[in-house]
Amino acid sequence: MLTNLEKKIIALLQTDIPVVKRPFLEMAQKIGITEDEFLTVLKGLNDRGMIRRFGATLKHQNSGFKANAMVAWKVDEDRVEKTGNIMATFREITHCYRRDPAPGWKYNLYTMVHASDEDECYAIAKKISKAVGEDEYELLFSKKELKKTSMKYFED
Repeated sequence: MLTNLEKKIIALLQTDIPVVKRPFLEMAQKIGITEDEFLTVLKGLNDRGMIRRFGATLKHQNSGFKANAMVAWKVDEDRVEKTGNIMATFREITHCYRRDPAPGWKYNLYTMVHASDEDECYAIAKKISKAVGEDEYELLFSKKELKKTSMKYFED
């Protein structure tokens, strides 16, 4: 069960975190508490497993990454965990998931790569392929972003 203050803090954390020296101070002031109170509640939420991590979303198009591709891999089930763990160590990979293949679709492991252009995405996939010994994969390039939002658990 969450307190009203915890819900307020979670609602704030669902918004953009201010890019300032002390973002939690600014957020605490918005709800009328001290930075120490804010951080204490935040630590408590973390200790209870309610908040496990903070993530930042970088607008990759504004930072030089003009291409991204979901790489769909066909990996033997007995190698998925080991292969996925190796793939996840590549700095070029931002997401790595195992999923059940759909009927008529043989791929079960997915990685997302970002690069300056499509050719670089292909080169990254080839490098990863050599590192893990898997050569059955397809690159699915994003052509247009239609929606990108974070989950909202509580509204302000």
